[in-house]
Amino acid sequence: MKQTVKTSRTAGYLEKIFRALNDRYFDNELPEPIITIQSTPRAYGHLTLSEVWTAGENKRHELNIGAGTLDRPIENVVATLLHEMVHLYNVTNGIKDTSRGGTYHNKRFKAAAEARDLIISYDSRIGWSVTQPGEGLLDFILSQGWTDIRMGRNDPIFFGGVGGTRSNGGEQPPKKPSSTRKYACPCCGMSVRATKEVRVMCLDCGEVLILA
Repeated sequence: MKQTVKTSRTAGYLEKIFRALNDRYFDNELPEPIITIQSTPRAYGHLTLSEVWTAGENKRHELNIGAGTLDRPIENVVATLLHEMVHLYNVTNGIKDTSRGGTYHNKRFKAAAEARDLIISYDSRIGWSVTQPGEGLLDFILSQGWTDIRMGRNDPIFFGGVGGTRSNGGEQPPKKPSSTRKYACPCCGMSVRATKEVRVMCLDCGEVLILA
């Protein structure tokens, strides 16, 4: 993906990723939400419990990705999106996966998330919410060729809960580093990601890529 400062292009990219994840992990059963990019200083993202968007007779949930968190590695952005998609699955199937105003994630959320290649860790404030991409999700991201968004709003991020009572959950800062590695060509800058140590060559420059 080329570097851009257009939120419309970024939202379209997130919609494309949503559809691919919906197909792989939910058999295309999830209703498509309105994906927004707004500042969420207390979480990486949120999903509205109710269908707050209306267009004619159509109503949709809102799935937001924090504008100040878009420039994280793509695997972390995708993990956040999938985290919120798990909430959407639970909401549409009548599964209560949070309490305390939507901030505390219970074991129902953990089970549904881990069944979809997310690694979920516990935090006493927010329950089973701390989210990392699992190996299966990392492999899928690599197979899709998804690249870093490389843009983000310069927001101060104060994590510790979820902003707004209408939000159901929110992915919190990960405790573990990403298990992917980024290799770049020292000549042209072309880069690839891998889940393990590899030797890769840039065919245009004839250079071996180095670990970035």
